[in-house]
Order: sequence, then structure tokens, then C-alpha cells
Amino acid sequence: MKDDFRGLPTEEASEATRDLDLLPTEEMLRRINDEDARVPEVVRRALPEIAVVTDAVAAAFGAGGRLHTFGAGTSGRLAVLDAVECRPTFGVPEDLVQGHIAGGMEALVRAVEGAEDDPLGGRAAVREADVTSSDVVIALSAGGRAPYCVGVLEEARARRAFTAAVTCNPDTPLHALAETVIEVPVGPEVIGGSTRMKAGTAQKLVLNMISTGAMVRTGRTLGNLMVALTATNAKLRARACRLVAQVTGLREGLEELLEAAAWDVRRACVMHVRKLSAEAAARELERHDGSLRRALITRR
Repeated sequence: MKDDFRGLPTEEASEATRDLDLLPTEEMLRRINDEDARVPEVVRRALPEIAVVTDAVAAAFGAGGRLHTFGAGTSGRLAVLDAVECRPTFGVPEDLVQGHIAGGMEALVRAVEGAEDDPLGGRAAVREADVTSSDVVIALSAGGRAPYCVGVLEEARARRAFTAAVTCNPDTPLHALAETVIEVPVGPEVIGGSTRMKAGTAQKLVLNMISTGAMVRTGRTLGNLMVALTATNAKLRARACRLVAQVTGLREGLEELLEAAAWDVRRACVMHVRKLSAEAAARELERHDGSLRRALITRR
């Protein structure tokens, strides 16, 4: 792989911010904001590819598979962030969505030099995650050429997992390895080469869509309601009460109902609407693959 990064859009200097250090603070921030505002439209143009990957993840979940996201530096931190937030938001097992960063968890809080440049490290990370043909593997690399991500996709392909890549440059090494490439060409950064900025924002938007979309497709929401949340603190328990009220119309006895349902919003809703015990409500949800909508409207 060539080490000359000249000519890559993510490495170029932005004409819009060449005089950034000479500007008054508010105007400097306006220039940054102007550049950030370009990102959502770029992501919108990639929606067809994002949809392909979202459907692949949903299908994997339905077949007992998992989602693994891999990246180095900012990309890896975003991968871990998205994965960690899936469990409390959607009530899924911790291993269903897994984020991996080059250099391991230490790299979340400090740079691990050389980790990005190690394709064998990428291969090893896929092996350590025990990726199978039932899983989806997404490699995130703003430049599209991180050797770690190349190794990730090579090993994932060898294991017959569905492979995807998210990159901000055209015609990268990852294009040749991934089944689906989500290309979000955000162009030069406000600070040349600082891909934690527009490129990082684009990757976060893409990850949000894939994980959220797959959870919606697999019944982890009711409309736009977070009915599968894990109520692990006071704020989330209060939200659970509001959710049960929204779904059922119940205004009193919400905490008692949720206590009986082990603070499971979906189970509490089925208990109240279908007049079932906690155990019977749990069986109904299991029968409908966790879908509250189907459990509420279906009768034996």
C-alpha cells in the first residue's frame, strides 16, 4: 500500500478556512459551522448504501448474528461509543453490537502509536471477536486506507461475514475488500487532515442510522418509542413510566406495574393491555421476537 497521502480529499487544506487564525472568534466558529453543515447532505447521498448495510445487520440479528464495528483513532472511538450505547437504549445483550478500536481499550483515552498501521492487528481483532459467517463487520476509516482496517476486512471476508466499509475518500483499498462501501466524501477538513471533525461527524451519523435502523427493523421500538430500554437509573425509570403511560393510557400504578414486570416496559405494556401475568407476557413477547406491536395486537 502506498504511503503517499497527497491528493486525498481528507488530507487537503480547505480554502474556506485558510485564514482561520486571523478571524475574530465568532467568525472563526461560523466558518467551522458552515463546513459542518455540509456533512448531512453528503451522508444523505449515501442512503442507498446505508440501507443495504442496515438491512444486513437486521437480518444478522434475526439469524442470531452480531454487529462488529472496527476502526482506529477517532473511527474506533466512534465505533465503541455507538456499540456501548445500544444496550441501555435498546435493551440488547452486551455482545450483540461490539465496537473495536485499534490498540485495544487503552486507545479510547490515549493514542496508541502504530496500532493503525498494523494489518495483523486487524486480523487478530477479528479472530479475538470470534466473528462468524452470521455476523456483519463494518470497518471505519476516514481515509479508507488504514492497514488495521484492511486486515479487519481481509479476515472478516475469510470468515464469510458480511463486510462493509465507511470512508470519506473515493477508490480506497477498503473499496476493494468490502461488499458494500458507504462513501461520505466530506472533503477537506477545517484543520487540514483533522478527520475527527467533518469525517468523524459523518461516521457518527452513519453509525447512528445503521444501529438505530436495525433495532427498529427487529422490533426494538414501538414507532419512535424506546420501549426496549434498560431502566438502570432514576432517569430511565421515570422514562419507563412515561413510556408505559403513552402506550397503554394508564395514569396510575405505573411503578407498581413496572416493578411486577421487572422494569421491562414491553412486558408491562403487554401485562396491562392483554391482562396477562408477567410470565405470560414474557412468553408472548418471546413468541413475537420481542416486538411489542405484534404482542399487543395478536391473539391466539
